[in-house]
Amino acid sequence: ELVSRLRWKLRALREERELVLGEARECAGRGEELAAAVRDVCKPNEFERYVTFIGDLEKVVSLLLCLSSRLARVQNAMRRIDGNTDAEERQSLDERHKLLSRQREDAKDLKENLDRRERVVAGILAKYLTEQQLRGYRHFVQLKTSLLIEQKDLEEQIKFFEEQLENLEKSIP
Repeated sequence: ELVSRLRWKLRALREERELVLGEARECAGRGEELAAAVRDVCKPNEFERYVTFIGDLEKVVSLLLCLSSRLARVQNAMRRIDGNTDAEERQSLDERHKLLSRQREDAKDLKENLDRRERVVAGILAKYLTEQQLRGYRHFVQLKTSLLIEQKDLEEQIKFFEEQLENLEKSIP
């Protein structure tokens, strides 16, 4: 019964992931339309700032999500440490935790820098776009970010349930 429920949950998560991927494709299409409108009205260097910002947005958000996920896995492994855990494994986990914590702090600094750049880009776009187009830009940036987060969350859940299912199936004779 548990195997059946895990398989059902995995199916539901995969279906949800497909819906989110569809939304991400639609968002990318809107992004292309927005980029074309920005290219038409902005100076080339301003357009380049916009394009660079949008590309960096995805990279920085993905980096933060990845590092946070890896850090959470290391923290979970550290919570499972007991008296039987050898010193080498304990030290390895501690070093990975410190490294990932530093990397995540560096990524947070990148995100703060990206937020400042977003304000600069929004200021540039405010000179050229209508209020409706500017709202569309802001919505696009928020949607792109939230879809990246949702995709990562679903991937993590799917991975977790796949591991649970695999472990359960191995334990059943």
